[in-house]
Amino acid sequence: MQPDAALRTPRRAGEGFVRTPAFAVLSRAGFVARALVYGIIGVLSFDLVIGQGGKITNQQGAFRTVAAHSFGHVLLAALAAGLGGYAIWRLVRAALGHGREAADSGVERAGALGSGIVYALLCVVAVQILTAPSTSGSGSASKTASDVFAWPAGRWLIGVAGVVFAGVAVYQFVRGVRQKFLKDSNTAEIPEAVKPWFTVFGTVGHVARAIVFGMVAAFLVKASYDYKADEAIGLDGALAKLYNGAYGGLLLGVVAAGLIAFACFSLVEARYRRI
Repeated sequence: MQPDAALRTPRRAGEGFVRTPAFAVLSRAGFVARALVYGIIGVLSFDLVIGQGGKITNQQGAFRTVAAHSFGHVLLAALAAGLGGYAIWRLVRAALGHGREAADSGVERAGALGSGIVYALLCVVAVQILTAPSTSGSGSASKTASDVFAWPAGRWLIGVAGVVFAGVAVYQFVRGVRQKFLKDSNTAEIPEAVKPWFTVFGTVGHVARAIVFGMVAAFLVKASYDYKADEAIGLDGALAKLYNGAYGGLLLGVVAAGLIAFACFSLVEARYRRI
């Protein structure tokens, strides 16, 4: 078989999969799962600020919160399936350059690849918690950074990760402030009563994510520069930095509200996003 023919075969399979109902279901379920994850993180952080319990957590903590409730394992299994569906949707878009309703630029395909990998890993973490709830999971960002530092060129890999997160933060900020997310949705189909809220939640939610990713980026670059793994932080670390700094309660409350807004935005996207 010629190389070109070998490449065309999986591409044809991908093109066929994009047109199936399963592709649509997996894609839209992914937005619901994403909404649940960010909603839990945002609500727990906001509850901490207003003195109603709560805690600062990350995606793994959100999974454990789900698992701890009645029918938690069923919900976590559904969440894992949704995250897997979202990962498949992003990876297919990266591979083909389009879905069934929209096409992607080169930058968007690169972003889809990175996003697909991240959500695939989150799906794996959810499955690990589902099957072995007593395990410690993926560990902290500083522990992960410490392991990476032991690799050849590990210090540079941490720095590159920081730069990537910085790029994601800038992308999220621009996407939110300029409301570029609107072109990715079938806005003509959104009810008039919902559309203004969709726009507000999308703007605020993207900016909140940009703040968190920007902080993660800054501390990863600093950890690489100082060669100190304990300076690396993840999403929970970024929220903790906000809470423990000047005006911490106010800042964390604003960002937590932004993450909740992003969760609400994602729920609407589940119905109206061009896939």
